[in-house]
Amino acid sequence: MWSVLWAAVRSKAPYVTFPVAFVVGLVGYHLEWLLRGDPPPAAEDEKSISEQREERKLQEIAGKDLTKVVSLKDKLEFAPRAVLNRNRPEKS
Repeated sequence: MWSVLWAAVRSKAPYVTFPVAFVVGLVGYHLEWLLRGDPPPAAEDEKSISEQREERKLQEIAGKDLTKVVSLKDKLEFAPRAVLNRNRPEKS
């Protein structure tokens, strides 16, 4: 008798599990919506990473005088010390 009962349960399992999974998903979706509150802003309203970077750079250089730069004659090294320091004689 048990084998007949288990065979019936196995054959009808998709018809039982789909509605149960659907209800659980629906309840979970609405519960999450209630807990989170307002949805996040649309993707169109958000700025891209490159736009945020450009705005940050513009804000950083807003107060600086860009005409005052170090002369190339005043610079002793044109490459980082760690890269080419191995074969160069020390400058005095």
